[in-house]
Amino acid sequence: MINAKLFADFYSTTLTRNERWNNLVAPTGDLFSWTEDSTYIHLPPFFKGMPKDVPTVIPQIADANCLAVFGDSITTDHISPAGNISKSSPAAKFLMERGVDVKDFNSYGARRGNDEVMARGTFANVRLINKLVDKPGFFTQYVPDGSTQTIYDAAMKYMAEGCPLIILAGKEYGSGSSRDWAAKGPFMQGVKAVIAQSFERIHRSNLLGMGILPCEFLSGQSAETLGLDGREKFTFDLSKEPALKVGQIISVTATNKDGVAKTFEVKSRLDTEPEIAYFMNGGILRYVLRKLI
Repeated sequence: MINAKLFADFYSTTLTRNERWNNLVAPTGDLFSWTEDSTYIHLPPFFKGMPKDVPTVIPQIADANCLAVFGDSITTDHISPAGNISKSSPAAKFLMERGVDVKDFNSYGARRGNDEVMARGTFANVRLINKLVDKPGFFTQYVPDGSTQTIYDAAMKYMAEGCPLIILAGKEYGSGSSRDWAAKGPFMQGVKAVIAQSFERIHRSNLLGMGILPCEFLSGQSAETLGLDGREKFTFDLSKEPALKVGQIISVTATNKDGVAKTFEVKSRLDTEPEIAYFMNGGILRYVLRKLI
């Protein structure tokens, strides 16, 4: 017979009846004890090198390379897949180097607590179409030498050279489910701005929440109509005003390998004053931490 006493008796021992759980050794203290060799949970670098005070100078984006050129309807699953980890992906290589068998790869969704896995999983969808290369998947062209590399490997080379990165995209960039790693991952790959024809609402917010500048081509314009192939160097003129403004029109100069420059305008999708504050802080995480301090 099912009654209230049956439930009360059963749940009264919930926290004590599992002997294996009771025997787990749990660390104590005010701070979490990070384990560096864990492939599931890792200390992310979001606050690394963060100064206590808010920067007063607008972050500049100059001589940026393009990491990828996308068409329409790039979803958050294209940007940050949550499914199985491909055996040929940078994330798989990372896990195998740490002694993880293929059968134990699990999924990106299960390993979302490890920034090193998720950074390597960014733009790792096997169906991704990047116009900089002629094959689908997690590849791009490393523009300085024209070689085809994984997006992650190319991003790390650019970052080692101190070169900022941007993304060019079509309509509805970031559509689909709201995934925080679809913004955190590009941040960790050194992406400083995304220029798209339009954004999905939440993903636009997540990008600026990580300090990535979301910009839209002006009406009727796109990378194709402007003759951009993504192999140019891009410089954003963010110095015309003493401070950023809501919906500001920004001039961008794209210079090709022959030194021919083309200037066009984009609209900043920093839509409110608080969003400008988040961007100037380097993202909402740093904004909140500074407020707590």
